[in-house]
Amino acid sequence: MRREFVEYMDSLPIKVSYQNIIGYPIHWHDSMEIIYVLKGSIKIVIETETHIVNTEEIEIINYDEAHSIQALDKNNRVLIFQIDNSFFDKYYNIENMFFYTESTGKDVQKSEKYEKLRTFLSILLCEAAQKSEDYEDAIEDTLVEILYHLINNFHYLIYDEESLKENEEQFERYDRIIKYIYSNYNNKISLQDIARREYLSSHYLSYGMKNTVGYSFNDFVNLTRVEEAIKLLLDTDKTISEISEELGFSHTRYFNKHFKKHYKCTPMQYRKKYKIDEEKYLQMKKFINYPIKEALEEVFYYIEDYSRYNYEGKISKIILDSYEGEEELEKTWHNIINLGIAKNILRKNQIKLIEETQNEIEFNYGVLREVFSYDMEIYTIRETNFFSWNQVEQVIKSIIRLNIKPIIYIEDDFNNIEFIKKIIESFISFFINIFGETEVKKWKFMINKEDTDFNNLLIETINNNFDIEVLQENLTSVNINSIYDSSYMIPYIINGFLNEEIDIGIPVLFDEFPINHNIDNELFYGGRGLINKQGIKKPHYYAYYLLSKLGDKIITKGEGYIITGKEEDIQILIYSYNDGLNELISLENLYKGKGIKSILDKKFSINLGGLSQDYRIIKYEINEKVGSCYDYWKSMGKPISVKEEEIEILRRVSFPRLNLFYAKRTPIYNLFLKLEGYGAVFIEMQKVQKHL
Repeated sequence: MRREFVEYMDSLPIKVSYQNIIGYPIHWHDSMEIIYVLKGSIKIVIETETHIVNTEEIEIINYDEAHSIQALDKNNRVLIFQIDNSFFDKYYNIENMFFYTESTGKDVQKSEKYEKLRTFLSILLCEAAQKSEDYEDAIEDTLVEILYHLINNFHYLIYDEESLKENEEQFERYDRIIKYIYSNYNNKISLQDIARREYLSSHYLSYGMKNTVGYSFNDFVNLTRVEEAIKLLLDTDKTISEISEELGFSHTRYFNKHFKKHYKCTPMQYRKKYKIDEEKYLQMKKFINYPIKEALEEVFYYIEDYSRYNYEGKISKIILDSYEGEEELEKTWHNIINLGIAKNILRKNQIKLIEETQNEIEFNYGVLREVFSYDMEIYTIRETNFFSWNQVEQVIKSIIRLNIKPIIYIEDDFNNIEFIKKIIESFISFFINIFGETEVKKWKFMINKEDTDFNNLLIETINNNFDIEVLQENLTSVNINSIYDSSYMIPYIINGFLNEEIDIGIPVLFDEFPINHNIDNELFYGGRGLINKQGIKKPHYYAYYLLSKLGDKIITKGEGYIITGKEEDIQILIYSYNDGLNELISLENLYKGKGIKSILDKKFSINLGGLSQDYRIIKYEINEKVGSCYDYWKSMGKPISVKEEEIEILRRVSFPRLNLFYAKRTPIYNLFLKLEGYGAVFIEMQKVQKHL
């Protein structure tokens, strides 16, 4: 019997096989079949069409489509996914709906929609091979994602006419028409009947059919009949005349004519060539099955970032029985924050955000740019001897009130050393009168890093005349990179500070509008700021936030984690990690797999021995799925602009997920923590005070 019934795995709506196929004669299934060639090439004949499927390419064989497979490379390796259509029907009626892939032309399957499909299939393989906790749910969830990905990207109407993807009304109309034809091809149906059903003229429908499916109405009906004929010719003993009548042909000669048009032979000749008994059919089925786990290595590119890949193998065990830390934790992340252009700080919303940041992170110094400028109204012409510091005073008082000492950045547009000397002298004199000499001498100046005669003279002038430290740092160059908006920055910054392998540089508090850069939206365009222009805290803001919660003493430290102590409290920070995390890549390369890989979904089992007190535990968790405004914005469809209420939603979702629970005094207390995606988990263990 050529119709095969699939035995699905473990009461799931799927069967996954990994095979070397030599040859498989014409047959059909009660399921959808997706073939993913991992190595070599095969030839697949699906009804009237022949497809050559090469390495990394995919072919979809729809429910009940007659097909055969032949090896073109004897060492081929093929993944086969057979999916129960009735599972899909629970979510969307796909009866008489067909999906196609492209298999002709160079690199036709290199586009994003194929990459996404390969990823989904690789995830199905991963779950079926590993059978980890809740794998059944993971498989069904992925199947639903595949269903809608197929409908939106591989539907036969879109395959033939891409413009229908943007025209929902036309798409639904021709979907109804084609389904009607597939359901009624064996009856007497006419173009006029369908035109009346759709309230269209026959001429309009005739043109539309030809334009949409590539066939005239009559040719499409007859093609459908001919393709269905294969099953009757090979799997029944009905006469050619009986088959012709059952298919809806008015006469056998029309059946012969249309069959020969597509198969280059008559129905009788086809039957003689391909109809065989069951024993011969079984002998012609030549393939070798391999354990599906062996295919995991072949699809590693698509699953190395999948959070459940190698689920059981990513557990780091940490055992603690002493909480006395001897090494001091150097909290260099508190040193300096770039507050941006001084005039902007006069804005009410800006100083409010600085205050929030200071309450949550606490920076020691804040860099102020364009202080000595026309915008701050300190002078009207460069030759003046009078300087007004009223606006600068407002700015500096605002940040001093927040315990932030100023660093005045001197822009490189000054070229007169005597003039800048007069400005600095006036500035210092003015503010000593307000804050006192001791305070002002704690402040700093900053210039760019270029080794020029003017810079060297400026440093010498300040050192000799004012006794205030001069730092050198390039702040004015705008570096746009979408990676700055992403959750990747969370482990990148944490790892950079804790392991001191890279220079994180001075963090920028606010995004600035990138002049002379091409941007495509107003929210997330790759600015370095911890907070975007709408006042939304970006993921890497919370890298500093979590770092600031660490204690003073290091109890233990390792790859992807640090445990600290402060008095009797304990702090635990775990973060995504691997050896390549010290590279600041582009977001595009991250998505292409050229970035940091194999770090996702790591588990930590932390045994805390000898807890002498009860503890209140606060858990903070942030990653691509939780607390990331950027990923939430992506889930909204990356709108180029948003309304105020949507901005407010993004502000609110931009915070780590919090959980509160208690650890009772016990010989061994276990914390089981899991990392998902690029992110971090922070545990704050606070000693519970006993009240008499």
